Amino acid sequence: MMDESAMNDDALSGVGIRVFLGKGGVGKTTCAAATALHFAETGERTLVLSTDPTPSLSHIFDRQRSEPEHEVVKHLFLTELGLEEVRTMWNERFGREVYDVFSAFVDVEYDTFVEFMTSVLPGLNEEFMVDHVRRLALESRYRRIVWDTAPLGQTLALLGTPSLLARHLRMAPRVYSHLRTSGEQRESMMDVLRRWESLASLCMTFLRQSVRFVMVTIPEALALRQLDDVFRELAHYELKVEHLIVNNVITAADSPFLAQKAKQQQEHLRQLRQRYGQLPITEIPLFPHEIQGLKRLRQVAAVLGPGLHDR
Repeated sequence: MMDESAMNDDALSGVGIRVFLGKGGVGKTTCAAATALHFAETGERTLVLSTDPTPSLSHIFDRQRSEPEHEVVKHLFLTELGLEEVRTMWNERFGREVYDVFSAFVDVEYDTFVEFMTSVLPGLNEEFMVDHVRRLALESRYRRIVWDTAPLGQTLALLGTPSLLARHLRMAPRVYSHLRTSGEQRESMMDVLRRWESLASLCMTFLRQSVRFVMVTIPEALALRQLDDVFRELAHYELKVEHLIVNNVITAADSPFLAQKAKQQQEHLRQLRQRYGQLPITEIPLFPHEIQGLKRLRQVAAVLGPGLHDR
């Protein structure tokens, strides 16, 4: 693994990175896609990236899923990294090194181990994706990177990884002293674990200093309760949401059903403004059609645009 300390993070200052967070089904991917389209159509070379295990960016852009980083319109490039792509990338960068450590504890085939690490163990897969986005930013090929994350519960799993590694490192010397391996091998394990800890710290610094977090929600009671918990969790790790998007707001109540729903939504919107009024809040109307294809994405982008200017 290359020495992370040798990488020049000053290069990150020239790249605008937005991470879209939200529970499943709130329109997070649609908002990320519309944001990326907005930037691209103002002439900024933009990458929109999905790390959702079941990515839908291609569907929203009305394109067939193809090779990574393909251009969908001028200045706009799209990458979808589902579970198989993430597994391959993780394997190429970390797999063998991590396996060498864990194989000292358990007898497991390498392919089985990689599958476990990239799909079951919380945090490590997500942390790898943070590092991947950070490296993309360091390459400076894009002026904007818009990241559509996995559903929120999976994404937040990465935040506990640095502290887990720190606890492991405190215990590691006692554990490894009992392994039937040479001193050189034990030292190698400690070196690997220290590099993991360093990478985890680097990723957290990247999230705190170089990333703008955008939260997407809907005006419903359960969504509001969940939002409070998410904001507290992010604040615990010193991560700040800079923009709140409320999707599917009813603006034309032309039936008793919609009128009742709109009334309920207005109360939830009032609470959102009261609790999070310090943030820019953008309300996206409930459209009468599915948001798919460039024409309809531009409708969403037109609503989001004024809230996307850098401050």
